[in-house]
Amino acid sequence: MNKVICIDGPAGSGKSTTARAVSEKLGVLFVDSGALYRIMTWQALEAGVDTSDAAAVAAFCKGVKVDFVVKGNRVAYELNGEEPGDRIRTPQINAHVSPVSAVPEVRAIVTKWLRNMPALGDIVVEGRDIGSVVYPDSPHRFYLDCDPDERARRRRKEDAGKGFVQTEAEVKASLLARDKIDSSRATAPLKVPEGAIRIDTTRLTVDEVVAEIAKAIA
Repeated sequence: MNKVICIDGPAGSGKSTTARAVSEKLGVLFVDSGALYRIMTWQALEAGVDTSDAAAVAAFCKGVKVDFVVKGNRVAYELNGEEPGDRIRTPQINAHVSPVSAVPEVRAIVTKWLRNMPALGDIVVEGRDIGSVVYPDSPHRFYLDCDPDERARRRRKEDAGKGFVQTEAEVKASLLARDKIDSSRATAPLKVPEGAIRIDTTRLTVDEVVAEIAKAIA
């Protein structure tokens, strides 16, 4: 199997930015697992599915079809030939993605998709259960952590760039709510994978985090 680099951690810890940078530095494909759960959430909401109804979510998501296309140094996700873009990055999606992600049937579908990704080449995958559930045997597993206030500052800045205006307190409350749901769910909870290298990104630059990961892999 091709090389799989796993980067887990809570929202705002720098997973996506770090994974993209690792992809560029090491010449591997970037895989955003969280976007797949966001796509499931987006599609469910578009169809009027009650995201608090696990059975309804499970039944609906079995019919969601996503195509995986290599574009440059990343694996892109397309629905009917089109990438969803920022439609899966709204505060509304943020509010609904955790309950959708907690549905066992949804996690099973996404996990199967992710386990097929190495067929496309060497990959770096970021998410919440990559090193603990999806690829527990990978020798390259990392967990990024960060102070909640710094995570809120980063996410608010990111959202502002997309035109979503929220206070830092609102963003922090949303992040902590997601942490609670993600870490307490019965199926594939957010946790530090056993044997993974833990990196606190609070006071580190992206380059410093990437350097630590590259050194550990070398």
